[in-house]
Amino acid sequence: MSTPLQKKIAAMIRESGPMPVSTYFNLCLADNEHGYYKTRDPFGKAGDFTTAPEISQLFGELIGVFLVHAWQRNGEPDHTVLIEGGPGRGTMMADILNVIATLQPRLYDGLRVNLLETSPALRSKQAETLQAHRPKLKWIDNLGEAAEGFTMIVANELFDAIATRQFIKTANGFFERVVGLDDNGNLSFGIGPAQLEKTALPKEADRQPEGTIFETSPAREALMADICERLATQGGTALLIDYGHLRSGFGDTLQALRGHAFDPPLAHPGEADLTSHVDFEALVKVAIAQKLHVHPPLHQGDFLSGLGLGPRASALGRGRDAETQRKIVESATRLAGDGPDDMGDLFKVLAISHTSIALTPFDKAD
Repeated sequence: MSTPLQKKIAAMIRESGPMPVSTYFNLCLADNEHGYYKTRDPFGKAGDFTTAPEISQLFGELIGVFLVHAWQRNGEPDHTVLIEGGPGRGTMMADILNVIATLQPRLYDGLRVNLLETSPALRSKQAETLQAHRPKLKWIDNLGEAAEGFTMIVANELFDAIATRQFIKTANGFFERVVGLDDNGNLSFGIGPAQLEKTALPKEADRQPEGTIFETSPAREALMADICERLATQGGTALLIDYGHLRSGFGDTLQALRGHAFDPPLAHPGEADLTSHVDFEALVKVAIAQKLHVHPPLHQGDFLSGLGLGPRASALGRGRDAETQRKIVESATRLAGDGPDDMGDLFKVLAISHTSIALTPFDKAD
Protein backbone atom coordinates (compact mmCIF):
# COMPACT_ATOMS: atom_id res chain seq x y z
CA MET A 1 0.00 0.00 0.00
CA SER A 2 1.43 3.37 -1.02
CA THR A 3 2.19 6.02 1.58
CA PRO A 4 1.08 9.63 0.93
CA LEU A 5 4.72 10.62 0.38
CA GLN A 6 5.27 7.70 -1.99
CA LYS A 7 2.46 9.01 -4.20
CA LYS A 8 3.93 12.52 -4.07
CA ILE A 9 7.42 11.30 -5.00
CA ALA A 10 6.06 9.16 -7.85
CA ALA A 11 4.26 12.21 -9.24
CA MET A 12 7.47 14.24 -9.02
CA ILE A 13 9.39 11.55 -10.90
CA ARG A 14 6.75 11.32 -13.63
CA GLU A 15 6.97 15.08 -14.07
CA SER A 16 10.72 15.69 -13.77
CA GLY A 17 12.43 12.31 -14.09
CA PRO A 18 14.39 10.16 -11.61
CA MET A 19 15.83 11.93 -8.56
CA PRO A 20 19.19 11.44 -6.81
CA VAL A 21 19.15 9.27 -3.68
CA SER A 22 20.01 12.40 -1.68
CA THR A 23 16.83 14.16 -2.87
CA TYR A 24 14.75 11.11 -1.99
CA PHE A 25 16.49 10.97 1.42
CA ASN A 26 15.63 14.61 2.15
CA LEU A 27 12.00 14.20 1.10
CA CYS A 28 11.57 11.12 3.29
CA LEU A 29 12.78 12.90 6.41
CA ALA A 30 11.94 16.56 5.87
CA ASP A 31 9.04 16.98 3.43
CA ASN A 32 6.91 19.72 5.00
CA GLU A 33 3.70 17.74 4.69
CA HIS A 34 4.68 14.08 4.96
CA GLY A 35 8.32 14.01 6.15
CA TYR A 36 9.20 11.47 8.82
CA TYR A 37 10.63 13.96 11.31
CA LYS A 38 7.92 16.53 10.60
CA THR A 39 5.04 14.28 11.60
CA ARG A 40 6.03 12.06 14.53
CA ASP A 41 8.07 11.28 17.62
CA PRO A 42 10.24 8.39 16.35
CA PHE A 43 11.97 7.49 19.61
CA GLY A 44 11.48 4.75 22.18
CA LYS A 45 9.41 1.57 22.25
CA ALA A 46 6.42 3.19 20.56
CA GLY A 47 8.63 4.67 17.83
CA ASP A 48 10.96 3.15 15.27
CA PHE A 49 14.35 3.20 17.01
CA THR A 50 16.03 3.74 20.37
CA THR A 51 19.03 6.03 20.85
CA ALA A 52 21.74 5.72 23.50
CA PRO A 53 20.31 8.41 25.85
CA GLU A 54 16.99 6.51 25.92
CA ILE A 55 18.75 3.28 26.89
CA SER A 56 20.30 4.61 30.10
CA GLN A 57 20.95 7.83 31.97
CA LEU A 58 24.58 6.68 32.11
CA PHE A 59 25.13 7.91 28.56
CA GLY A 60 24.01 11.50 29.08
CA GLU A 61 25.67 11.68 32.48
CA LEU A 62 29.05 10.70 31.07
CA ILE A 63 28.63 13.21 28.24
CA GLY A 64 28.01 15.79 30.96
CA VAL A 65 31.21 14.73 32.73
CA PHE A 66 33.12 15.14 29.47
CA LEU A 67 31.69 18.61 28.85
CA VAL A 68 32.66 19.76 32.35
CA HIS A 69 36.17 18.45 31.70
CA ALA A 70 36.33 20.20 28.32
CA TRP A 71 35.17 23.46 29.90
CA GLN A 72 37.90 23.18 32.51
CA ARG A 73 40.58 22.39 29.93
CA ASN A 74 39.43 25.41 27.91
CA GLY A 75 40.08 27.74 30.85
CA GLU A 76 36.68 27.79 32.61
CA PRO A 77 35.14 30.75 30.72
CA ASP A 78 32.42 32.62 32.64
CA HIS A 79 29.75 32.40 29.96
CA THR A 80 29.30 29.33 27.77
CA VAL A 81 26.92 28.45 24.95
CA LEU A 82 25.98 24.76 24.90
CA ILE A 83 24.52 23.66 21.57
CA GLU A 84 22.95 20.26 20.92
CA GLY A 85 22.26 19.21 17.36
CA GLY A 86 19.24 16.95 17.00
CA PRO A 87 18.21 16.78 20.69
CA GLY A 88 15.61 14.02 20.25
CA ARG A 89 13.24 14.11 23.21
CA GLY A 90 15.65 16.19 25.28
CA THR A 91 16.64 13.17 27.38
CA MET A 92 20.39 13.51 26.88
CA MET A 93 20.39 17.26 27.50
CA ALA A 94 18.42 16.78 30.73
CA ASP A 95 21.02 14.29 32.00
CA ILE A 96 23.86 16.58 30.86
CA LEU A 97 22.45 19.63 32.62
CA ASN A 98 21.78 17.72 35.85
CA VAL A 99 25.43 16.61 35.92
CA ILE A 100 26.75 20.09 35.12
CA ALA A 101 24.58 21.66 37.84
CA THR A 102 25.92 19.14 40.36
CA LEU A 103 29.60 19.14 39.41
CA GLN A 104 30.11 22.76 38.34
CA PRO A 105 27.39 25.18 39.50
CA ARG A 106 29.37 28.14 38.11
CA LEU A 107 29.34 26.63 34.63
CA TYR A 108 25.62 25.92 34.93
CA ASP A 109 24.81 29.44 36.14
CA GLY A 110 26.49 31.05 33.13
CA LEU A 111 25.18 28.53 30.61
CA ARG A 112 22.97 29.30 27.60
CA VAL A 113 21.51 26.22 25.92
CA ASN A 114 20.67 26.31 22.22
CA LEU A 115 18.76 23.36 20.76
CA LEU A 116 19.20 22.83 17.01
CA GLU A 117 15.85 21.29 16.10
CA THR A 118 13.48 21.81 13.15
CA SER A 119 10.71 19.36 14.10
CA PRO A 120 7.74 21.05 15.82
CA ALA A 121 6.72 17.74 17.41
CA LEU A 122 10.17 17.18 18.89
CA ARG A 123 10.54 20.80 20.04
CA SER A 124 7.35 20.36 22.07
CA LYS A 125 8.66 17.15 23.62
CA GLN A 126 12.03 18.75 24.42
CA ALA A 127 10.32 21.68 26.17
CA GLU A 128 8.43 19.19 28.32
CA THR A 129 11.52 17.12 29.20
CA LEU A 130 13.65 20.19 29.94
CA GLN A 131 11.04 22.18 31.87
CA ALA A 132 13.31 22.45 34.92
CA HIS A 133 15.91 24.27 32.79
CA ARG A 134 13.47 26.30 30.69
CA PRO A 135 14.98 29.80 31.34
CA LYS A 136 18.26 28.66 29.74
CA LEU A 137 16.73 27.22 26.55
CA LYS A 138 16.52 28.63 23.04
CA TRP A 139 15.52 26.70 19.92
CA ILE A 140 17.36 27.41 16.66
CA ASP A 141 16.96 26.28 13.04
CA ASN A 142 20.65 26.57 12.17
CA LEU A 143 24.00 27.32 13.79
CA GLY A 144 23.94 30.88 12.52
CA GLU A 145 21.12 31.64 14.98
CA ALA A 146 23.10 30.46 18.02
CA ALA A 147 24.12 32.90 20.73
CA GLU A 148 27.68 34.22 20.55
CA GLY A 149 30.30 33.16 23.05
CA PHE A 150 32.57 30.29 24.03
CA THR A 151 30.87 27.19 22.67
CA MET A 152 30.49 23.51 23.45
CA ILE A 153 28.62 21.46 20.85
CA VAL A 154 27.29 17.95 21.28
CA ALA A 155 25.47 15.84 18.69
CA ASN A 156 24.38 12.23 19.01
CA GLU A 157 23.03 10.62 15.84
CA LEU A 158 22.75 13.91 13.97
CA PHE A 159 24.94 13.32 10.92
CA ASP A 160 23.35 9.99 10.00
CA ALA A 161 20.06 11.82 9.39
CA ILE A 162 21.66 14.14 6.80
CA ALA A 163 21.32 13.06 3.19
CA THR A 164 24.00 11.06 1.42
CA ARG A 165 24.64 10.78 -2.30
CA GLN A 166 25.30 7.35 -3.77
CA PHE A 167 27.39 6.51 -6.84
CA ILE A 168 27.47 3.07 -8.46
CA LYS A 169 30.40 1.68 -10.42
CA THR A 170 29.83 0.87 -14.09
CA ALA A 171 32.20 -0.05 -16.89
CA ASN A 172 32.67 3.69 -17.53
CA GLY A 173 33.14 4.92 -13.95
CA PHE A 174 31.00 5.83 -10.94
CA PHE A 175 27.60 7.30 -11.81
CA GLU A 176 24.95 8.68 -9.46
CA ARG A 177 22.35 6.28 -8.12
CA VAL A 178 18.81 7.60 -8.57
CA VAL A 179 15.26 6.73 -7.56
CA GLY A 180 12.85 6.27 -10.45
CA LEU A 181 9.79 4.19 -11.34
CA ASP A 182 9.68 0.62 -12.65
CA ASP A 183 7.24 -0.66 -15.29
CA ASN A 184 4.55 -1.07 -12.63
CA GLY A 185 4.93 2.48 -11.32
CA ASN A 186 6.74 1.42 -8.15
CA LEU A 187 9.81 3.21 -6.79
CA SER A 188 13.05 1.59 -7.93
CA PHE A 189 16.77 2.32 -8.02
CA GLY A 190 18.52 3.25 -11.26
CA ILE A 191 21.61 4.98 -12.62
CA GLY A 192 21.65 8.67 -13.53
CA PRO A 193 23.91 10.72 -15.82
CA ALA A 194 26.02 12.49 -13.16
CA GLN A 195 29.51 11.03 -12.88
CA LEU A 196 31.84 11.32 -9.89
CA GLU A 197 35.39 12.46 -10.60
CA LYS A 198 38.16 9.98 -9.80
CA THR A 199 39.78 12.50 -7.48
CA ALA A 200 36.76 12.26 -5.17
CA LEU A 201 37.11 8.49 -4.80
CA PRO A 202 39.30 6.44 -2.44
CA LYS A 203 42.47 5.00 -3.99
CA GLU A 204 40.98 1.48 -4.13
CA ALA A 205 38.22 2.54 -6.58
CA ASP A 206 39.82 0.89 -9.61
CA ARG A 207 39.90 -2.48 -7.86
CA GLN A 208 36.17 -2.47 -7.01
CA PRO A 209 33.82 -4.66 -9.09
CA GLU A 210 30.99 -3.18 -11.14
CA GLY A 211 27.91 -2.54 -9.01
CA THR A 212 29.98 -1.27 -6.06
CA ILE A 213 28.41 1.67 -4.21
CA PHE A 214 30.34 4.70 -3.01
CA GLU A 215 28.65 7.19 -0.67
CA THR A 216 29.52 10.83 -0.18
CA SER A 217 27.67 13.57 1.69
CA PRO A 218 28.40 17.19 0.81
CA ALA A 219 25.58 18.20 3.18
CA ARG A 220 27.29 16.53 6.14
CA GLU A 221 30.59 18.12 5.25
CA ALA A 222 28.87 21.52 4.99
CA LEU A 223 27.45 21.14 8.51
CA MET A 224 30.89 20.07 9.75
CA ALA A 225 32.35 23.19 8.15
CA ASP A 226 29.76 25.33 9.98
CA ILE A 227 30.66 23.66 13.29
CA CYS A 228 34.37 24.23 12.65
CA GLU A 229 33.81 27.87 11.74
CA ARG A 230 31.81 28.36 14.93
CA LEU A 231 34.62 26.91 17.06
CA ALA A 232 37.30 28.85 15.19
CA THR A 233 35.55 32.19 15.75
CA GLN A 234 34.01 31.65 19.20
CA GLY A 235 36.37 29.09 20.73
CA GLY A 236 35.34 25.77 22.19
CA THR A 237 34.97 22.02 21.72
CA ALA A 238 32.53 19.83 19.79
CA LEU A 239 31.66 16.20 20.53
CA LEU A 240 30.09 14.24 17.67
CA ILE A 241 28.73 10.70 18.14
CA ASP A 242 27.27 8.57 15.38
CA TYR A 243 27.43 5.17 13.76
CA GLY A 244 29.72 4.78 10.82
CA HIS A 245 33.32 4.11 9.81
CA LEU A 246 36.62 5.77 10.65
CA ARG A 247 38.03 5.29 7.13
CA SER A 248 36.38 6.18 3.82
CA GLY A 249 35.37 3.08 1.90
CA PHE A 250 32.78 1.42 -0.29
CA GLY A 251 29.40 -0.18 0.31
CA ASP A 252 25.68 0.55 0.41
CA THR A 253 24.76 1.64 3.95
CA LEU A 254 21.40 3.25 3.12
CA GLN A 255 18.84 1.75 5.47
CA ALA A 256 15.35 2.32 6.79
CA LEU A 257 13.99 1.49 10.24
CA ARG A 258 10.30 0.98 10.92
CA GLY A 259 8.93 -0.42 14.16
CA HIS A 260 12.45 -1.27 15.41
CA ALA A 261 13.08 -3.48 12.35
CA PHE A 262 14.90 -2.95 9.08
CA ASP A 263 12.66 -1.96 6.19
CA PRO A 264 13.49 -1.69 2.46
CA PRO A 265 14.52 1.96 1.89
CA LEU A 266 11.95 2.48 -0.88
CA ALA A 267 9.06 0.66 0.83
CA HIS A 268 7.50 3.25 3.16
CA PRO A 269 8.80 6.77 2.43
CA GLY A 270 7.74 9.20 5.15
CA GLU A 271 6.80 6.38 7.53
CA ALA A 272 10.27 4.93 8.19
CA ASP A 273 13.48 6.50 9.43
CA LEU A 274 16.07 6.72 6.67
CA THR A 275 19.79 6.79 7.54
CA SER A 276 23.24 5.86 6.30
CA HIS A 277 26.62 5.35 7.96
CA VAL A 278 28.75 8.40 8.66
CA ASP A 279 32.16 8.70 7.03
CA PHE A 280 34.24 10.10 9.91
CA GLU A 281 37.37 10.41 7.77
CA ALA A 282 35.52 12.91 5.56
CA LEU A 283 34.51 14.94 8.63
CA VAL A 284 38.07 14.90 9.99
CA LYS A 285 39.37 16.24 6.68
CA VAL A 286 37.01 19.22 6.95
CA ALA A 287 38.26 20.00 10.46
CA ILE A 288 41.90 19.71 9.44
CA ALA A 289 41.32 21.96 6.43
CA GLN A 290 39.96 24.60 8.79
CA LYS A 291 43.01 24.18 11.04
CA LEU A 292 41.14 22.91 14.08
CA HIS A 293 42.57 20.42 16.55
CA VAL A 294 41.21 16.91 15.98
CA HIS A 295 41.32 14.58 18.97
CA PRO A 296 41.97 10.94 17.95
CA PRO A 297 38.52 9.40 17.22
CA LEU A 298 37.35 6.57 19.45
CA HIS A 299 34.83 3.76 19.40
CA GLN A 300 31.90 4.56 21.69
CA GLY A 301 32.76 1.68 24.00
CA ASP A 302 36.28 3.00 24.57
CA PHE A 303 34.98 6.55 25.01
CA LEU A 304 32.44 5.61 27.67
CA SER A 305 34.81 3.22 29.45
CA GLY A 306 37.47 5.92 29.51
CA LEU A 307 35.04 8.25 31.25
CA GLY A 308 34.25 5.71 33.97
CA LEU A 309 31.21 3.81 32.70
CA GLY A 310 31.99 0.78 34.86
CA PRO A 311 32.36 2.59 38.19
CA ARG A 312 29.38 4.85 37.43
CA ALA A 313 27.18 1.83 36.62
CA SER A 314 28.28 0.18 39.86
CA ALA A 315 27.45 3.30 41.85
CA LEU A 316 24.05 3.55 40.17
CA GLY A 317 23.22 -0.03 41.11
CA ARG A 318 24.57 0.04 44.65
CA GLY A 319 21.89 -0.85 47.21
CA ARG A 320 19.30 -1.54 44.50
CA ASP A 321 17.36 -4.79 44.04
CA ALA A 322 18.75 -7.56 41.85
CA GLU A 323 16.45 -6.86 38.89
CA THR A 324 17.39 -3.17 38.81
CA GLN A 325 21.08 -4.06 38.98
CA ARG A 326 20.64 -6.54 36.12
CA LYS A 327 18.99 -3.85 33.95
CA ILE A 328 21.81 -1.40 34.69
CA VAL A 329 24.42 -3.97 33.65
CA GLU A 330 22.45 -4.78 30.48
CA SER A 331 22.18 -1.11 29.58
CA ALA A 332 25.89 -0.49 30.13
CA THR A 333 26.72 -3.50 27.97
CA ARG A 334 24.38 -2.30 25.21
CA LEU A 335 26.10 1.10 25.22
CA ALA A 336 29.70 -0.09 25.27
CA GLY A 337 29.77 -3.77 24.33
CA ASP A 338 31.04 -5.29 21.09
CA GLY A 339 28.20 -7.75 20.50
CA PRO A 340 26.04 -7.64 17.34
CA ASP A 341 23.26 -5.74 19.15
CA ASP A 342 25.60 -3.44 21.09
CA MET A 343 26.73 0.08 20.23
CA GLY A 344 30.30 -0.01 21.47
CA ASP A 345 32.02 -0.76 18.14
CA LEU A 346 29.54 0.49 15.54
CA PHE A 347 29.30 3.98 17.02
CA LYS A 348 32.27 6.31 16.81
CA VAL A 349 33.09 9.47 18.77
CA LEU A 350 34.89 12.49 17.34
CA ALA A 351 35.98 15.55 19.31
CA ILE A 352 37.42 18.75 17.84
CA SER A 353 38.66 21.89 19.58
CA HIS A 354 39.66 25.37 18.46
CA THR A 355 43.09 24.90 19.99
CA SER A 356 45.43 22.04 20.87
CA ILE A 357 44.39 20.76 24.29
CA ALA A 358 44.40 17.26 25.81
CA LEU A 359 40.97 15.87 26.58
CA THR A 360 40.21 12.63 28.44
CA PRO A 361 39.71 9.97 27.16
CA PHE A 362 40.97 10.98 23.70
CA ASP A 363 44.44 12.27 24.52
CA LYS A 364 47.21 11.45 26.92
CA ALA A 365 47.47 14.01 29.70
CA ASP A 366 50.06 16.70 29.08
